[in-house]
Amino acid sequence: MNETRVFEMFKRFQTNEPDPKTELQYVNNFTLVIAVLLSAQATDKGVNKATAGLFAVADTPEKMLALGLDGVYAHIKTIGLYNTKGKNIIALSQILIDKYQGIVPNTREALEELPGVGRKTANVVLNIAFGQPTMAVDTHIFRVSNRTGLAPGKTPRAVEDQLLKRVPEVFLEHAHHWLILHGRYVCKAQNPACSTCLIGDLCDYNNSILN
Repeated sequence: MNETRVFEMFKRFQTNEPDPKTELQYVNNFTLVIAVLLSAQATDKGVNKATAGLFAVADTPEKMLALGLDGVYAHIKTIGLYNTKGKNIIALSQILIDKYQGIVPNTREALEELPGVGRKTANVVLNIAFGQPTMAVDTHIFRVSNRTGLAPGKTPRAVEDQLLKRVPEVFLEHAHHWLILHGRYVCKAQNPACSTCLIGDLCDYNNSILN
């Protein structure tokens, strides 16, 4: 996919959805970190259902510690890997209090030192909370990037690096959300909606079918 097509792709995304938002529900930067941590191998819908009650009683590191591990488990037990995630939430909360005065740090290095926070989670937090032009490559972005020809790569990190090089700077802040939403609702793993796709005429996959 050449630069002209890439620019046109994101121009269309922007026109269709000028200010895309995450579908994860959160009330502040701390709850955003928790929500993203919980979303690993889980759906946003399932996470939102669990965190509605959790964030109502524990929306700060201090309140999360006061709730305790069993209290956290009670709220997130419907989410996959909840045992490990619960322990990470408690440990993460303690570190935020001890090292950052309860405030979520705004650097990748600091975020990735928190239990349960890897590169993808850090990228999401940096993008949503701090407006940094990061690219959190999940299964949807990985699929869309490879299928369309936008940023082919064999690993999430390879795709991330490609996207950061190829996506025009003017679109970088929101590119992550546009690609996730496109993969979730249009360019699905099974039966992609090519006939109604906003960027169908620009896509390598759709053009290969038509030709």
